[in-house]
Amino acid sequence: MPRKRFGVALLVPEPLATEIDGVRRALGDGALGRVPAHLTLVPPVNVRVGDVPAALAVLRGGAAQVRPFSVRLGPPATFLPVTSTVHLGVDGGGDDDPGTGEPANEGRDTLHRLRDLVFRGPLERPLTFAFVPHVTLCDDTEPARVAAAIEALRDFVVDVRVEALHLLEEQRGDDGRRRWIPVADVPLAPRTIVGRGGVELELTPSSLVDPEAAAFEDSHRSGHDVVRVATRIEPADACPLVVTARRHGAVVGLAVGWTSGDAADMTSALVHPEHRRQGVALQLARAFHAEAHARNEPRD
Repeated sequence: MPRKRFGVALLVPEPLATEIDGVRRALGDGALGRVPAHLTLVPPVNVRVGDVPAALAVLRGGAAQVRPFSVRLGPPATFLPVTSTVHLGVDGGGDDDPGTGEPANEGRDTLHRLRDLVFRGPLERPLTFAFVPHVTLCDDTEPARVAAAIEALRDFVVDVRVEALHLLEEQRGDDGRRRWIPVADVPLAPRTIVGRGGVELELTPSSLVDPEAAAFEDSHRSGHDVVRVATRIEPADACPLVVTARRHGAVVGLAVGWTSGDAADMTSALVHPEHRRQGVALQLARAFHAEAHARNEPRD
């Protein structure tokens, strides 16, 4: 059976990702442009195409058990003499958060717990090295340059808020180079289940159409299947918003649209023919607009 090559990571959010990429460029990181700034939870693993839904279910299950958290990255360190890296190590969120009272190491502990929740079949694999959370700045460089970089960047310390998991897939581009592309994201939040006690529906908001939902879309999208509901012109700074509906773990509906500040528009909705007239489209619309509203609310 064909396989896909996946990895699970926490992507560094903007604008910090651009800042870290600037450091990577200065250090001559060969992965720049092929791998986004990230913290690996599951290193590259080959997953059978038939097991992709199970892999996504592992991510949703793990993300549902963890709330957003903060970690401190830096100062730079190395894995020499084992490997000649320059990387940002991971600590907790620094001093106790005056708003939440969270201890400094809680973010690090939560990170390890999240990793344990997603490092499971079909994403589990044998490891060469023990899990040490870090964000790579440069890999496989001369020891002298490693020492110089660590000295020059010794004050580089940043706090990062983690709010979602990402599934990355290794894909070959038109130029023949392999790149790691985000193909799914799962928010760190409890599952949203509607219809409890009846025909239950799991609703998951995201920014990406995950591989399982994309396969559903390809199988069922046609001129009469999709309902186009766009009412506004999408602005240039719009952020994608997707809501996927599942029953018994299988995709039965998909809503796609965008948000921009306090504006939002659900551009299309798609429901499996066997699940129509059961309120799926209505629940997709409600979940879409609830998430759009939440995006515009102040975050802790």
